[in-house]
Amino acid sequence: MAEDRFLLGVHVSISGGVHLAAERAAALRCTTFQIFPSNPRGWQQKPLDEEDVAAFRDGVRRRGLEPFFVHMPYLPNLASPDDELYEKSTAALVDAVTRTARLGGRYLITHLGSHRGAGLASGRKRAAAALRRAVEATPRAGVTILMENSAGKSNQVGTTFQELTTLYKKAGKKAQARLGLCVDTCHGHVMGYDLSPAGDGLERILAEVDEFVGINKIKIVHLNDAKAQAGSGLDRHEHIGLGTIGREGFKKIINHPELPHLPMVLETPQEGDWDRKNLRTVRRLRE
Repeated sequence: MAEDRFLLGVHVSISGGVHLAAERAAALRCTTFQIFPSNPRGWQQKPLDEEDVAAFRDGVRRRGLEPFFVHMPYLPNLASPDDELYEKSTAALVDAVTRTARLGGRYLITHLGSHRGAGLASGRKRAAAALRRAVEATPRAGVTILMENSAGKSNQVGTTFQELTTLYKKAGKKAQARLGLCVDTCHGHVMGYDLSPAGDGLERILAEVDEFVGINKIKIVHLNDAKAQAGSGLDRHEHIGLGTIGREGFKKIINHPELPHLPMVLETPQEGDWDRKNLRTVRRLRE
């Protein structure tokens, strides 16, 4: 990807057909975007329609929207101690990888879930095994699975970047070539990586990643302001510049010398014309 091209987008709906996602992203002047591969709140997933997929791939290509990103649905829990839920979740991950490949995507973002009281060691082991199994089950997919940092809610797995890199290593060498990281600014901030202008959270994140796996493993930044304070553990996204990270905090993130080549996608509240407003704010902060 060209280093002088700002890859900026939002999460867009696939309602009415996945092919409409590229049109919606282009209407907002996005240069990248994110979608769910299927219903984000259900287990039963409709097969992808071949004509819809072809139209989507053509729209992405014609509008220059590569790379784009696919995000796992909400229900799967890759760290669950419940065997039935764990197997359903792992199967959902495999299905999402397959759908991403059919759409022509290179990246699938996933949360790692909750150990639900079984202990962090158990949750890490389960999540790492699920990632490994998904990679092994899709050898020709060419899709990189990106682990997203969580906000620090009780029992969550993947809250710190040191922990994410531990999971990366636990997944095994064969899987590591197809694993990477997604940095969510709201989640990191409320976890305790203070991303406000007065904080050193960004430097801590980059140092942790660089020490254990290398910054090149970060493939996307989710740009979300936070309603809650740094270290609160409360996952509440806010519009850019209106939360506790603030405009100057985002200016620092967006223009950091290690990050300008990375795609950045907004997951701010879906209200009225706020996607367009947030995109405009971020573009103005870009130096």
